[in-house]
Amino acid sequence: MSIGSIATPGLEFHQTAPVAEPSPGRTNPVAIASDRHATLSHLDFPGAATFTPGRSWYVPLKRGIDLLLASVLLVLTAPFIVAGALIVKLTSRGPAFYRQVRLGKDGRPFTLFKLRTMRQDAEAGTGPVWSTENDPRITPIGHLFRRTHIDEFPQLWNVVKGEMSLVGPRPERPEFVARLDWEIPWYRERLNVQPGITGLAQLRLPADASIDSVRQKVVYDLYYVRFMTPFMDVKLLFLTAWRLFCESVKFLRRAAVLPSHEEIERGYQFTAGMSLVPVDDEPVTLSSLSETRV
Repeated sequence: MSIGSIATPGLEFHQTAPVAEPSPGRTNPVAIASDRHATLSHLDFPGAATFTPGRSWYVPLKRGIDLLLASVLLVLTAPFIVAGALIVKLTSRGPAFYRQVRLGKDGRPFTLFKLRTMRQDAEAGTGPVWSTENDPRITPIGHLFRRTHIDEFPQLWNVVKGEMSLVGPRPERPEFVARLDWEIPWYRERLNVQPGITGLAQLRLPADASIDSVRQKVVYDLYYVRFMTPFMDVKLLFLTAWRLFCESVKFLRRAAVLPSHEEIERGYQFTAGMSLVPVDDEPVTLSSLSETRV
């Protein structure tokens, strides 16, 4: 679908920099304000804009880099994937891996792989819906996997197969694309490049939860499509690794923290206070026991 068939003058759009240029043979400009939350202020149709990769020479090079890095990362993360799959099988009913159809480059469908983080048949009663931050369908171990992004590791196999890239717009489900393509100008132009495991929109914005949140991400995705470079990909991969490290450290710190003296005291009072007889109407505490101990 071309942009000219879905865009009309006056549509609001959020963007930080120009991301489109006239198609060959078109002379009508697309002007975008420089403010991050400004609107697409001028569309002089007839005429269409194209969101094609700005550096075509990088596309084949990007595929080679993806194949090399994804193969190495798949080997390095294999123990985590296997351990995660075993934990999923032991803690909830259903398969360890979740397979879901997504749309890739040029709208071609492919099967995306993830470690399952929701209960089995989570959409049986609702149909396809976006997940939320505190979604009750997410299993306890699923919350951990999502926070540390371990559930995304199997997608490295999608990268090796050539269905995804390490960096790019997130692939969407076909059930959502029809509606999003209708409601958001230039949405389908995201499909001009391979979808990615991580990307500019994923790092800068929260997970999709509504049409409005997707609309914001489309702006970042189109910016990436138009201006992607090896240096930008390196930065995004580094920031992704750093975020993954920070999230893992936060979890380990919370898991390693021992209960404080106050927490132990309160727990002791709750569990032992009713069974021990107070002396001189004074409550029995750990401190009092330690003071009277010979």
